[in-house]
Amino acid sequence: MLRPGVGIVISPLIALMQDQVQALLQLGVRAAFLNSSMDADNSRRVQQQLLKGELDLLYVAPERLLNEHFLGLLTRLEAASGVALFAIDEAHCVSQWGHDFRPDYRALSILHERFPDVPRIALTATADAPTRGEIVERLALEQARQFVSSFDRPNIRYRVVQKNNARQQLAAFLDSEHENDAGVVYCLSRKKVDETALWLREQGWDALPYHAGLDNETRARNQSRFLREEGVVMVATVAFGMGIDKPNVRFVAHLDLPKSMEAYYQETGRAGRDGLPANAWLAYGLGDVVSMRSMLDAGEASEERKRVERQKLDALLGYCESTACRHQTLLRYFGEEHPGGCGECDNCLQPPETWDATQAARMALSCVYRTGQCFGAGHLSDVLLGKQTAQVERHDHHRQSTFAIGKAWDATQWSSVFRQLIAGGFLTADIAAYGGLQLTEQARPVLRGEQEVWLRRDAPKAKRGSVARTMHPVGSQEDGLWQALKAKRMELAREQGVPPYVIFHDSTLVEMMSLHPRTLDEMARVSGVGQAKLARYGDAFLKVFEDAANGV
Repeated sequence: MLRPGVGIVISPLIALMQDQVQALLQLGVRAAFLNSSMDADNSRRVQQQLLKGELDLLYVAPERLLNEHFLGLLTRLEAASGVALFAIDEAHCVSQWGHDFRPDYRALSILHERFPDVPRIALTATADAPTRGEIVERLALEQARQFVSSFDRPNIRYRVVQKNNARQQLAAFLDSEHENDAGVVYCLSRKKVDETALWLREQGWDALPYHAGLDNETRARNQSRFLREEGVVMVATVAFGMGIDKPNVRFVAHLDLPKSMEAYYQETGRAGRDGLPANAWLAYGLGDVVSMRSMLDAGEASEERKRVERQKLDALLGYCESTACRHQTLLRYFGEEHPGGCGECDNCLQPPETWDATQAARMALSCVYRTGQCFGAGHLSDVLLGKQTAQVERHDHHRQSTFAIGKAWDATQWSSVFRQLIAGGFLTADIAAYGGLQLTEQARPVLRGEQEVWLRRDAPKAKRGSVARTMHPVGSQEDGLWQALKAKRMELAREQGVPPYVIFHDSTLVEMMSLHPRTLDEMARVSGVGQAKLARYGDAFLKVFEDAANGV
């Protein structure tokens, strides 16, 4: 904005460009985008605006930028009014180890070669130190300074629950904390997305599916409803979300384990972007651990890539099983210190117990070894509990020394032991043996009695609402003034065909309620009310306060 010429923003998603341009136009910024959703006439119109110097910012996809015609356009532009800078958004897409690798991002080094005098800036909210190093190398930014702000999201309450009928657990979570709130529910497969969205609708939630298997029209329609309406729940695969900048998403729920800490951090970071309270809720169980490890091992990636992905998955499993402050564990992964005791995660609000599980771990590991290292946790639990099942008898496992030695614990506790031994790296799931568990080198000192094993004690069944809190930023949903402000915002948004948050964020409405402005000068002091929005909407919102004061 401050430099002469136009700023070119490289952005990977059409929806993100459209959202950001709409928001900028509301602020009086001359912004536009060029992408594949536009017809030839609109595309030509934007290119003419560009060459005439009528734009401050232009958003383009990397594929469009790398097109020779567009590069030629930029060359003409640089010679005329100038290019202010290149801003490469979602720059983690350049990393082959990242969760969102985009090959086209690798070719963006052409900017350095073709336009050496134009400044370049790379931006991302999700990059650990190795990913930042790769961004620097791939985009030829070796001489650039790095500005790394805190990864902490103190307004997000992180929670991990042991999976036990995940749908019912999700429904209880939504019922107790998120009535009429917008949120995202992530599932691993398209089928599970469809089934979960249908089930939530049957329970009375306004839920929509989103995944790559839906046709473009359905995906666009569902995304538009999520952005433009209040209280819509989007059930999605990870195909949804990067670039969704809806600020008042009050919760992100995971019904399946994400692939890495980076993926988890980015996906949960779609909650509470307005700075108001939000929830990140994850249901996690033994099946998740086995299936994620199996999928990774069965993939066609190189051994080096698999090794890196295993390390990333292990870090996430460690986070799930951790008894420490969630904020502290997350930040440590990204190389940042946090004192702990955040008061905004399950472990701080209800510190979990640990127990000396050395004896149980040795029993479990011995049972894996003596049954041939090719059976899953369910069968191994049956052996330890002395159950005479058909499979136990067929394999003569009732004759093994580990048969019935584990009756001190029940099936649920054994499931927890096996889950934590896998997460801790003592056991691994063999895809060739249909998920059969095998010992790792780490198991040897435990079996020899040289190492203690302490495990997290799973909570019985969480008392409903025990770590709950209202996520509504200003008291009750029955608050008349709050509802009137939201209604006015929705009315203006519908008139203009934009999402409500493009008019004002929830946080701006909250501040208005706190200040109760009576004049335009007072309204101008509200954060988020700039000159353009004051001129456009100030009187309309002052009228809401006037009506409320008069009991209208």
